[in-house]
Amino acid sequence: MAAFFKCPRSGNLRAVLCMGALAASTAFADAGPPADADLAVRARGEDFAIHAQFTYVEQDTLGFNAPYRGTNSLSPRIGRETTDFTLFLGFRIWPGAELWINPEIDQGFGLNNTVGVAGFPSGEAYKVGKNQPYFRLPRLFVHDTVDLQGDREKLDAGPNQLGGDRSLNRLVLWLGKFSVGDVFDVNQYAHDPRADFLNWAVVDAGTFDYAADAWAYTVGAALEWYQGAWTSRAGVFDLSDIPNSAHLEPGFKEFQLIAELEHRHEIAHHPGKLMLTVFDSFGRMGLLDEAVQRAQETQTPVDIGSVRRYRTRLGAHLTAEQQLSTDLGFFARLGKAAGNVEAYEFTDIDRSASGGLSLKGSAWRRAHDTMGLAGIINGISASRERYLNAGGLGVLIGDGKLPHPGPEKIVETYYNAAILPHAQMTFDYQWVDNPAYNKDRGPVSILAVRFHAQF
Repeated sequence: MAAFFKCPRSGNLRAVLCMGALAASTAFADAGPPADADLAVRARGEDFAIHAQFTYVEQDTLGFNAPYRGTNSLSPRIGRETTDFTLFLGFRIWPGAELWINPEIDQGFGLNNTVGVAGFPSGEAYKVGKNQPYFRLPRLFVHDTVDLQGDREKLDAGPNQLGGDRSLNRLVLWLGKFSVGDVFDVNQYAHDPRADFLNWAVVDAGTFDYAADAWAYTVGAALEWYQGAWTSRAGVFDLSDIPNSAHLEPGFKEFQLIAELEHRHEIAHHPGKLMLTVFDSFGRMGLLDEAVQRAQETQTPVDIGSVRRYRTRLGAHLTAEQQLSTDLGFFARLGKAAGNVEAYEFTDIDRSASGGLSLKGSAWRRAHDTMGLAGIINGISASRERYLNAGGLGVLIGDGKLPHPGPEKIVETYYNAAILPHAQMTFDYQWVDNPAYNKDRGPVSILAVRFHAQF
C-alpha cells in the first residue's frame, strides 16, 4: 500500500504530514487493511491545484450586402476583440469531493455587441461586455465522486479536475455555480471555444436553450451515474430573471430541468459515443404570435415582454462523436426546440443540424496542431418568422423586418497551431449565408485569430 503514496522531498508541513500518513499506512498494511480502504487511498490523488488560462480573440467581418438593418443586425467591415484570464483553484474537501473556485477577469465585446447571427461566430464573446477589464466569479462549485464496484482509471490533473484515479462505475454530484456545458452535451471535438471551434452552434447544439446568465453560467445541481457503457445525467438549474438577462432568478422560481443519456461504444477499435439530451424550461416567457397580434391590435411596436406568462419551452437533441482513426474524429448534432415561444437564454434557433471533422497534425509532423471543418444549418418556426418580420427582437437577432426568410447556413474552418509548450495560435474562418435567417443580407465572411495559453 505504501507504493501508492508519493511524498514531496522538501521539509515543509505537507511533506511531514505525508510521511506520517505513509508510516501509518504501512502499519495498517501490516495488519491487512480491507481492499476498499486501499482503493480510497489510491483515489485521493492531488489535494490542491492551481491552473490558469489566458485567451485573446480578434474577430472581423468583411464587406457584405446589407440594404437595411435593425437593432440586432450584424454590420459589414467591423472588428471586435475579447480577452479573459481565469484561475482554477481546487481543493479536496473529503475523499472523492473537490471544491473549485474560478475567479476571472474579462474585457471586450463580440461583433455588434454579440448580435446579428443566430449561430454567433465567437463562443468567447458574451452578451455583455466592457472596454475596461472587469472581475467575475463564473464558477464556485463542489463535485463529489462516489466510486462503485468495477475497474479503475487514471484521472489526469487539469482545470477543475484534481489528478488521481476513479472507478469506471461511479456517481458524480455537481452543486453550486457552474456552466450547464460543464456536464451536458460534452463533445471532445467541438465543445471548447478556447481550443477548437468558435461558433456557438458548433460548440453546443444550436437548439440547446440551456439555463444561464448573460455569461453562460448558472446555479444548480446535477447528478451523473456511470455504469458500464452507459451514463445517465439529470440536473436542475436557475433561469435568468428575464430572458437574456445578466441576473439569475434565485431559489428555482424560474428553472430548467435537463436529462441526458449517453452510450459509449467502439467501432473497429475506435471509441465513440451517442447522447440524447432533453431540456424543459419553466419561466415567464412570451408567445410569439400573441406578441404580434397585440402589436397589431394596439398599433404599437412588437413587445414580447408585454405577453410574458409562466410557460414552458421543451427541446431535445442528439449528439454523436466517433474516432475514425488515431488522428481523425467526426462529430454531429441534430436538435429541435419549441418554436411558438421566445428563446430564453441561448440563441434564436428552433431547428439545427451540425457536423464536422477534427484532424491532428501528425501526418505533417505537427502532432500537437489541430485543424477542423464544420457545417451548420439553423432554422426557425413560422411563428418566429412572423415575429421577426413584424419588427420583433430575439435573443441575438432582429433586422427590423424579415420579408424573405431562409435557413441560416454556416461553414467554419480553423487551424490551431502549438507555438509553445503551453500556448496555441488559431486562425479561424467562417462563412455565413442568410445571417439571422435573412436572404436580403449577406453572405458574410468572418475572420478571427485566437491566442490561448494554459498552465
